[in-house]
Amino acid sequence: MALAVYDTDLRCVWQNDRMRRLGGGPDAVAWEERMRLALLTGEEQVGEIKGSFSAAPAESSSRVLSVWATPLRDDRGQTLGVCATVTDVTRAGRDRERLALLNEASVRIGSTLDVTRTGRELTEVVVPRFSNFARVDLLEALLRGDEPAPGPIAGAVRLRRIAELNLFEGVTEVQDAADDSDVYLANSPAALCLASGRSAVYRTTDPVIRAWLGRSPARQAKVDRYETHSWMLVPVRARGTTLGVVMFVRNRETPEPFEPDDLSLAEDLVARAAVCLDNARRFTRERTAALALQRSLLPQRLPDQSAVRVASRYLPASPSMGVGGDWFDVIPLSGARVALVVGDVVGHGIHAAAAMGRLRTAVRTLADVDPTPDELLTRLDDLVIQLSAESGGDLGGDPAADIGATCLYAVYDPVSGRCSLARAGHPAPALVSPDGTAGFLDLPAGPPLGLGGVPFESVEMALPPGSLLALFTDGLVESRRHDLDVRVETLRTALTAPAGSLEDLCDHVVRTMLPDGPADDAALLLVGTRVLDAPRVAAWDVEADAAAVARVRTESVRRLASWGLEEAAFVTELVVSELVTNAIRYGGSPIQLRLIHDQVLTCEVSDANSTAPHMRRARAFDEGGRGLLLVAQLTQRWGTRQTPAGKTIWCEQSLPAGTGPEGAVAA
Repeated sequence: MALAVYDTDLRCVWQNDRMRRLGGGPDAVAWEERMRLALLTGEEQVGEIKGSFSAAPAESSSRVLSVWATPLRDDRGQTLGVCATVTDVTRAGRDRERLALLNEASVRIGSTLDVTRTGRELTEVVVPRFSNFARVDLLEALLRGDEPAPGPIAGAVRLRRIAELNLFEGVTEVQDAADDSDVYLANSPAALCLASGRSAVYRTTDPVIRAWLGRSPARQAKVDRYETHSWMLVPVRARGTTLGVVMFVRNRETPEPFEPDDLSLAEDLVARAAVCLDNARRFTRERTAALALQRSLLPQRLPDQSAVRVASRYLPASPSMGVGGDWFDVIPLSGARVALVVGDVVGHGIHAAAAMGRLRTAVRTLADVDPTPDELLTRLDDLVIQLSAESGGDLGGDPAADIGATCLYAVYDPVSGRCSLARAGHPAPALVSPDGTAGFLDLPAGPPLGLGGVPFESVEMALPPGSLLALFTDGLVESRRHDLDVRVETLRTALTAPAGSLEDLCDHVVRTMLPDGPADDAALLLVGTRVLDAPRVAAWDVEADAAAVARVRTESVRRLASWGLEEAAFVTELVVSELVTNAIRYGGSPIQLRLIHDQVLTCEVSDANSTAPHMRRARAFDEGGRGLLLVAQLTQRWGTRQTPAGKTIWCEQSLPAGTGPEGAVAA
């Protein structure tokens, strides 16, 4: 403790050796006023001063001193002078500053699961309170998604800057970290730090720094400009894995070089940031994998359809929510029809994405059987219940969430212009009429998939040519800041905006509904309906008489000739003969034959018997059983679907080039 005694005129009358080494004690004007105040009031004055204190200039250094000015009184209480007591609290002050810095780092670093943002938060904490420059470099392989090898990294290494902050002349400069990578040779400071796995402190005059600067004139010029004098490199390590290196630098803005205590503080700061960086890296990698999985499970390209024009958008949720289970699909059906699907699996994460893929595959498989929309949802409901049971009630990856999914399934027929729809707890689609009026279809809501026991209901309606259907998930309309009714009205208005194409309208709707991006997953499917021209469809009622087969076969060939499809006449004759004969023999009246000239040539035979035929291999002496085998061999594909009046057996033939339905579809 340094002591000095002053008389009432503030003349020093005595001091100890420690006060002499401080150069006579604190003599700043402010403290002279405090000592005068102690003399006048008779009360002790306490405070701190900062500066360089030493009788010898060579020993001068920046210190923090705690000073007490205490009045001295005699037995009668008369003030005789003042005693100045000085204690060097530099280390305690620095400890408090470091503790405050560590506390701030624990609060500010890792606020998001974003690697770049986490690195930037570290630089913002240390500049300018700890260093005048800070840079965070991570392994480039790590940022590509590769898993780094455990332990130190030897040899030359490529690092990518994710954050850099510089203080010069009192102004902080943030450097853009985009695409800034560099290869550090084996004898560079960063490579040596990564190879040893230990922190290091350098002065600019050290051989390692001088050799490194000598290989880059630009780097040397930058060091000269900022008058850099002290360097510190700390490896970024978390869970036994080296992620990168952090560089701290002091220049003329802070004359004091780094000390051993500074190195300890830097290691604590980087250790805290390393865990956050590793968490962000792992989250980014898992999110990227989940997004890749989800996008691979969504349709890569929607098929060309004569029945509809389509445009779609899928927007993943914000990183804080995680990947969801939204999906959409367009499925070609027989008879030029098309199935339209949009759905949403409850929950988020890779489990929800995987469940979405299973449900989308199930919908496609069920659609191949061609049930009605309500029947398909019933079968899908059973599947969701089964998947939920297999996963232990965690289908969506969120144990707190309800197990299940929502779905809307629609089938549009361009021949009749009618659409059949059913939904399972999903938002109702919007319909924009050709005259520009828009509204939402009144469909029975139905329960979400996975509850079981409640039936679904289909609704069939006629859609004028040129109508627009908008199928979407709730992520497009739900918002925490706006009421749902307001959001739904905003969507209705956005769908009526003039646009050059469906793609432009898709972009407009997304910009209007989600200007700041989606909080939850969002899917949008816009469908413009068409109808097939009447000349492209031919239908004949067939009597339940074997003699009628020759007539419909002849009329079919005549219609193919009018379509310019003479090459398909031979196969069509065989197919018509087989299917119509089977309908007369095993089916029931009424019987109808229909040919559809679309992207493929479709032959359909309907009858009143709901029993579906099965293809089998006939024995050598069997008189029948070869008809469906013949149809399957001669056509591209075939199948059967149930109708309210019975069943329809259909088959498709590919068309020769140049015989497609160009100009045959009215929009």
